[in-house]
Amino acid sequence: MTDMPEEETYPTEEQMRTLLEKLSAYIEAFHGGSVEMVALEGNVVKVRLGGACLGCPLSPNTLHGWVQGTVRQFFPDIKVEAAG
Repeated sequence: MTDMPEEETYPTEEQMRTLLEKLSAYIEAFHGGSVEMVALEGNVVKVRLGGACLGCPLSPNTLHGWVQGTVRQFFPDIKVEAAG
């Protein structure tokens, strides 16, 4: 029996958008901020933070902690980047 390499599983745009909309609803309800998907390009999802996250000194923590942490729970191969 040979070991087969694991296939990378990338989400569809609809799956990623749904996940981020649910996360955004949580962030909005409890912290007044939001997260919006801008693009899904291969294994990179680009997002934009909004609401109370704009100008907040903790927004990098929100991006890399909450957003990236949540995305990686469901799609471990996906990287999260802030949209320019």
